[in-house]
Amino acid sequence: MTITSKPPQLLTTVELSPSFNLPIILVLGALGLMFIQPVVGAVIALFGLFLMIQAVLIKLKFTPVTLEVYRGDKLIRSFPYQQWQNWEIFWQPLPILFYFKEVNSIHFLPIIFEPKTLKDCLEKCFPKNN
Repeated sequence: MTITSKPPQLLTTVELSPSFNLPIILVLGALGLMFIQPVVGAVIALFGLFLMIQAVLIKLKFTPVTLEVYRGDKLIRSFPYQQWQNWEIFWQPLPILFYFKEVNSIHFLPIIFEPKTLKDCLEKCFPKNN
């Protein structure tokens, strides 16, 4: 069951550019935290570095019928829009998390992609009913 009856309005494939905002903020925040809580700061810094590497390696491509996830040039998974029920981008001042729900599963992805293009593609491929 989907929320929309409109067909996707995306006519070509759009590959999202990486965004390093979230990983950089995590690493910089962790550096300051290391003076107060070294172990917690180190864990957060490692997570920020992990996200930075993922931003380089993982690619999202919006096609007219699916969202495709690539590692390098290898397709890892595709998500047909016809299976989607909902999507959301959390915390608009600094988007940090992208959520979408399919008929049988839910998915969360950190925002390691250009957030404006992500939102534009989502609105074209799976418009929300307001």
